[in-house]
Amino acid sequence: MFSSIAPLARLNPFYAPHFQLVQDGVRKRAEPAEAPTARRGLAAASAAEEYSCAYGSGRFFMLCGLGGIISCGTTHTALVPLDLVKCRMQVDPQKYKSIFNGFSVTVKEDGVRGLAKGWAPTFIGYSMQGLCKFGFYEVFKILYGNMLGEENAYLWRTSLYLAASASAEFFADIALAPMEAAKVRIQTQPGYANTLRQAVPKMFGEEGVWAFYKGVAPLWMRQIPYTMMKFACFERTVEALYKYVVPKPRSECTKGEQLVVTFIAGYIAGVFCAIVSHPADSVVSVLNKEKGSSASQVLMRLGFKGVWKGLFARIIMIGTLTALQWFIYDSVKVYFKLPRPPPPEMPESLKKKLGLTE
Repeated sequence: MFSSIAPLARLNPFYAPHFQLVQDGVRKRAEPAEAPTARRGLAAASAAEEYSCAYGSGRFFMLCGLGGIISCGTTHTALVPLDLVKCRMQVDPQKYKSIFNGFSVTVKEDGVRGLAKGWAPTFIGYSMQGLCKFGFYEVFKILYGNMLGEENAYLWRTSLYLAASASAEFFADIALAPMEAAKVRIQTQPGYANTLRQAVPKMFGEEGVWAFYKGVAPLWMRQIPYTMMKFACFERTVEALYKYVVPKPRSECTKGEQLVVTFIAGYIAGVFCAIVSHPADSVVSVLNKEKGSSASQVLMRLGFKGVWKGLFARIIMIGTLTALQWFIYDSVKVYFKLPRPPPPEMPESLKKKLGLTE
């Protein structure tokens, strides 16, 4: 029985680095000797492939930001109908009792076109968020990795992913907040405004600039844990899939096979993202609908049960959303021939220190 515990524990993408080192070392020694191959670290790329730019260059960051715009802007806009119903369930659970009931009531009252309410602020806001989220993530991952050094960056790579994604999301939410506030007003307040052009001047006239940024703190509460889970869980899940599930090394997989792994890892990460961030999402939806309320007041009024309303809809939405975002983002990297580093490997210097090489 105990012999099966270690392999199961190793499948956890957040297992401790020192336990992993011992296991990796045992596995490496048990394998037959192979012809020497070029090792690549956390921030390296394949020398056998031709890339359009160097890893970590200005062009690389710019195109990563473009990938973020495409992946986040398009996917969030495509899921506006589901997001609209989810928001209405959160702010008026008596009227919108379930996903299917929410769709039925919305179509009956507003017609099919009513399901597209809020598409413009969604597209603009989440495009800006995607630019900062993915672009700055790559920046901070390299910056923090260089600060840690090659060995520590490998040992504590989960912490590195968490720190880089949290830093990126901090700025991404500042870019998102104005459009998110307008979107919620359009979607959850019947008769308030039907378009972004109507909502923005009306909000500014009522509360000034504060109307667009009063939800930024709850956004941080929702989006920073979400993004930390999104990036860290994705990175470690990809690593685990190539190590334990995919029957051949990543370097031998076709681009299509690599993108399938990306999609699967993205969906797994998305499910956890939805659960972690849902309570704060409920607070944001109610807060942006009401004037004069604070996040703490809304939280107390909703209670423990209230903040979990609409979770099933959010799991479906965020799971699909996250998988598609990673798939599109990775596809953009493939299209522009950007460096796509493989799962990190233990540096040779660290192997020598730990006595894992002869």
